[in-house]
Amino acid sequence: MPILPHEPDCHPSNLLEDDDCLSENWWLFYTRSRQEKQLMRRLRDFEVSHYAPQIPHRKRSPAGRVRTTYSPLFNNYVFMCGSEEQRYRSVCTGCIVKNEPITDVEQFVTDLRQIYKLVNCGAPLTVESRLGPGEQVRVRSGSFAGYEGVVIRRAQETRLLVSVQFMDQGVSVKLEDCQLESIT
Repeated sequence: MPILPHEPDCHPSNLLEDDDCLSENWWLFYTRSRQEKQLMRRLRDFEVSHYAPQIPHRKRSPAGRVRTTYSPLFNNYVFMCGSEEQRYRSVCTGCIVKNEPITDVEQFVTDLRQIYKLVNCGAPLTVESRLGPGEQVRVRSGSFAGYEGVVIRRAQETRLLVSVQFMDQGVSVKLEDCQLESIT
């Protein structure tokens, strides 16, 4: 089976950069297993705004070639921005198992913007499936200056957790303690 080229994970490409998305309705779609990309193709065909971050995975084939595949950062999740009619049309694709409206759109879009920037900066990310209690912090120096999140500690390294609070999931990036300041 051939490896398909990287497909856009955000449509339109400036969806999260524009403040117009704050006044729109957002939905969280939970897709059938391994149907995220199929749903995104259909949404692009319908011209429906959506975002489902993808990250690269590099693996060696048995022949020794390095192959790069792109997989969803949050398995089975696609976020849609649009009207009730567009939501209905999306659900009719057959790719969606469950859909929920996003109630706090401003916080949700803020979370997605941080994840969008982290994914696009190319930093190695680790998906954190359960958010634990921790201290709220802001990064004060380095390439992630200004990011806010929760500090988690794992295996003697400090990681900044940037979360999508609605889903109770997020991504983390390794940082040094000296780069962080507490938000009080």
